[in-house]
Amino acid sequence: MTDAIEIHGQNDPRFDAVREAFAANFTDAPEGLNEQAARFSVLVEGEAVVDLWAGYADTARTTPFTDTTLTSVFSTGKAVMALLMAKAVEAGQVNYDQTVASLWPEFGAAGKQEVTVAQLLSHQAGLPGFSEAVDPAIWFDIPAVLERLAAQAPMWAPGTASGYHPITVGYLANEVYRRATGRTMGQALRQDFADLDLWIGLPDSEHGRVAQMRKPTAAPSLGTIDPIKQAAFLDRGSAPGGRGSAEWRKMEIPSANLHGTALGLATLLGVVANEGRLGARTVLSGQTLEQLTRERIHGQDKVLPYVISWAAGLMRNDGLNVFGPNEAWGHYGWGGSMAMADPSQRLSAAYVMTRQSPHLIGDPRPRRLLEAVYAAL
Repeated sequence: MTDAIEIHGQNDPRFDAVREAFAANFTDAPEGLNEQAARFSVLVEGEAVVDLWAGYADTARTTPFTDTTLTSVFSTGKAVMALLMAKAVEAGQVNYDQTVASLWPEFGAAGKQEVTVAQLLSHQAGLPGFSEAVDPAIWFDIPAVLERLAAQAPMWAPGTASGYHPITVGYLANEVYRRATGRTMGQALRQDFADLDLWIGLPDSEHGRVAQMRKPTAAPSLGTIDPIKQAAFLDRGSAPGGRGSAEWRKMEIPSANLHGTALGLATLLGVVANEGRLGARTVLSGQTLEQLTRERIHGQDKVLPYVISWAAGLMRNDGLNVFGPNEAWGHYGWGGSMAMADPSQRLSAAYVMTRQSPHLIGDPRPRRLLEAVYAAL
């Protein structure tokens, strides 16, 4: 272990090799992705067996990264989005098989009347971005985003293929959730899981805890660019812009701007790892857990350059092999963050970092850490 980085936190002695791998990510990370700061948390049967952090929360390296530092995890927040929707299914407020238009009639326009909630969550709705160029400031006007997407024709026949919806799926799922439950996902997260340091829409009072991110030095590889990928990732208006980071943090975008800790993410993913339980509390029944995790579509994604098996908002490890060696579920975020659950081992884990890589799925740093975890098991 190098003297150049001080590792904080704890791990069970059998996971000492995980601590060594965590330190190595700061000194000899693949592709030169030496960390600015990172945290890695692993729970087995709901108990933390690894919780490590190191580095600085600011690019000037003056503020230490601590166990209360919040990190933007981008699309890793989709795992939380999926669990919130599953909890609404458990409560009987929404059904995966009902159409989105049954809750939100305007959404049924232009050939989308048969799109189900499960298809929406598994990126089959054909709305990965706006079909016409928009000002990136539109994302700060939620009603305008919803009106435009509801009226838009799908970019492929819904239900025939997945095409990753990087940002739009969060607006769409949040509106379905709001109409079904009377609350937004951000409100529900704070009310139902208040003990977890996870936020969709970050109040001003918490902004001082947020770590500064270092953007990737290269763009992610999307393969051959076509209009669908262009709309999802590359158009000027494909992501929020023009209002500054503070306004972006305050927005509720369940697909893209969750702020939290690795421990909070790993704890919540423990619901999937532990038969629907979070500690002594049953969050999801076996029936709802099966509906959340079963395959909804499997094939070449139209946006991401991967063959993906999608559950109802979670990536399935089947074929991707980015969540360890077993059957597992989770999500990656732009730049390297990750949260996952492996029910066979009653294991859940999450990784957050401040130095982003170009990887959309399968960043080598958390994969190295998961390899060390499974070797220890």
